[in-house]
Amino acid sequence: MRKWIVAGNWKMNNTLAESIALAKAIKEGSSGLQGGAIVLAPPFTALAAVGETIKGSNVSLCAQNIYCEDKGAFTGEISPVMLKDVGCTYVIIGHSERRKYFHEGDNDVNLKVKKAISAGLTPIMCVGETEEERVKGITQDVISRQINQGLKDVEKIECIVIAYEPVWAIGTGKVATTAQAQEVHAFIRGILKDKFGSNAANNVCILYGGSVTKDNIGDLISMDDIDGALVGGASLKTDGFLGIIKKISGKK
Repeated sequence: MRKWIVAGNWKMNNTLAESIALAKAIKEGSSGLQGGAIVLAPPFTALAAVGETIKGSNVSLCAQNIYCEDKGAFTGEISPVMLKDVGCTYVIIGHSERRKYFHEGDNDVNLKVKKAISAGLTPIMCVGETEEERVKGITQDVISRQINQGLKDVEKIECIVIAYEPVWAIGTGKVATTAQAQEVHAFIRGILKDKFGSNAANNVCILYGGSVTKDNIGDLISMDDIDGALVGGASLKTDGFLGIIKKISGKK
């Protein structure tokens, strides 16, 4: 059985004090849960402090982005060496907000994925279609391109997590139906089977993201190919995030 994963992407939110308090509450509220992974992605300014707060617990530290070089004259960027140094074990790559606002393409995603793997970090690689692309009926074309190009020249996928986040559902309150989400998750796993074989593909965690709450995650997580969630807004509230974690851990 695949383990479940619940990742909280705090985005550009929370001061240092707020980050520490939230991390402490999540750590305490999820103590004792087994069979999966709880992952927190605070802003860069809070990574070290959150890392100290969750040290020795069942909660892991995640960065929201990475650069594809170890060091150098890249003003404003953060290297995998730095992320490892503060205790990160996961990194989010290719989130739709990075693609939209910072013009990251599939090649950028690919370079970052390969760099994360080589540095010993687990990439959470995000894919997803816009509302316009879904209306046009090209969802599978978009997802196929993002998966194939994002994983170009990647030889093993044991340490990769995929997050399907339909862009039209992120921060909008819209949520994919269970059928819509399962269809795309199964399609993603099919691509992975073709590229890497059934055994490897069946062990990859595929997360759903997009306006996830404790009220709607129950039906989604019951689907065969949905292994957890990448949570945005709801991860900023202790009760909401712990509610999601407990529902997922109880069903998987």
